[in-house]
Parts: sequence; C-alpha cells; structure tokens
Amino acid sequence: MSWLNRVRQSIPFIAKRETADNLWHKCPGCGQMVFLKEYEENLSVCPKCEHHGRIGAKMRFRQIFDEGGWQLLHAPQVALDPLKFRDSKRYIDRIKAARAATGEPDALLNAEGRIMGHKAVVGVQDFAFMGGSMGLGVGAAFVAGVRAALKAHVPYVIFTAAGGARMQEGILSLMQMPKTTVAIAELREAGLPYIVVLTDPTTGGVTASYAMLGDVQIAEPGALIGFAGQRVIESTIREKLPEGFQRAEYLLDHGMLDMVTHRKQLRETLGQLIGYLAPEQVAA
Repeated sequence: MSWLNRVRQSIPFIAKRETADNLWHKCPGCGQMVFLKEYEENLSVCPKCEHHGRIGAKMRFRQIFDEGGWQLLHAPQVALDPLKFRDSKRYIDRIKAARAATGEPDALLNAEGRIMGHKAVVGVQDFAFMGGSMGLGVGAAFVAGVRAALKAHVPYVIFTAAGGARMQEGILSLMQMPKTTVAIAELREAGLPYIVVLTDPTTGGVTASYAMLGDVQIAEPGALIGFAGQRVIESTIREKLPEGFQRAEYLLDHGMLDMVTHRKQLRETLGQLIGYLAPEQVAA
C-alpha cells in the first residue's frame, strides 16, 4: 500500500452534505435565479419580472378551486396508437414516456369543484405532455368535461396550452376540432357558460377550434397565442410583424380577448364571471 493510500484511509470520512438540485428556479423571462419555494408560493410567477410559468393540471386545480378539495374526473379510454405511427421512435413509446414523466394519462384533465362558491367543471391542458398536443385523448377528455358540466348543469372552464394537433395521429387529430366545436354548441343550447383561459402557449389547431369559442376569452399575461408561428407568417407575407405580435396584450388591444388577468386574480375573476353568467341554480 502506497503512502498516499495510507494517508487517505487515515482521514476520517465526512459525509458530503446533500443539497437538493431543485432549490432554485431560473426564470425564462428575466433569466434570474429565484428560490423555488418563493416561486411556488407566488403561484409559479416570477417575483422579479412577473413571468407566468407553465404549470400542470393538478397544480392549476389547487390554485383555482376553493379550499376543501376538488374531484378529478375519469379520463376516457381511447386508442393509443391508431395509425401505428413511427418516426425516429414509435409513437406508443412517446406516449409511455410522457405518461411516466407527467404521471397523467394524456394532455387534458378535468375536475369538478367550486370556484368562489360556484360549482364548475374545469379542464386543464398540460404542455408538459407532448406539448399539450390535441389528439384522440384530448378530444375525448374535452367532450367528457363538457358532458360532465351538462349533467351537473354547471359552467365549463378550459385552460388551454398546446402546440396544436398531434401529428402522430394524422387526420384523426384534426377531427377533434369539429368534435369539440359540437360539444361547445351543446353547452350553448343548455344555456351554460363556456369560459376559456388561454395560457402560454396556445397555438395551432387548438387556437383554431375550442380555444377561441368561449363566451368569455381570458389570457394570462405574456401568453403566446396564435395559429401559425411568427416566422412562418413573416416569410409568407414578406413583412416584419409588430413588436409583441401574438402575445396576450397585443391580442387584447386588437379585440381578440376580453381580458388579460394575472394568475393571482384568476380565481376571483372566474368566480365573478360564473356568478354573472350562470343560471341561479349553478351557484346553489
């Protein structure tokens, strides 16, 4: 045994102090490091620049529904890989990876509870699940949420976040656009409010269907909202687009939104809207 090894073995072992890797959050808006606990207590909004971070469905439910809980609705079963699609890897493997990463069956979840005392069914898209893309699972979940609202005779509130249709499902994903539009028509026939909250980002086929059909259109500050990407539009029309094009504030100024609401005021705003729009029996 060399002298170096003898010295090493003679030194008392001191365990390395463990430090969590996720104590800090780097804001994508301002680039500042924010203490994670402070960030989460601020509803995943940067306390320095007010950038609204992307959040999952269950966190959104906790923020929106009144204390006392909410009930998650059963997610409909659909064909996982109807076209047997494969690119660099099998589509079924991508779904399994997304489910393992998020712990959710697909990109849209529904729950029912109370918002400021008013009963409602709320659907939330999670961008972390394959970019919140709209496929058979999202379409079926949206319709299930609407049917649950119809059965309970309460409003349906949807939080959108998507990169558009899910290309791995081809024409079947595009068929979710008319399918969800018909479901919204059923809400209107029943006289029930349909409220849309657009979050960052909401694009593609989702924007071209149920994301723009609300009785009231709300967006979070700074949310990217549009159909085609800005570079695609610029290359097509061969013109430079205005500053802030496709951001929530720009759309509000040009009449595509009714309001831009900070995350801290969302629950109160939704409660007031439901009280204004819903039939008396909804708040009973």
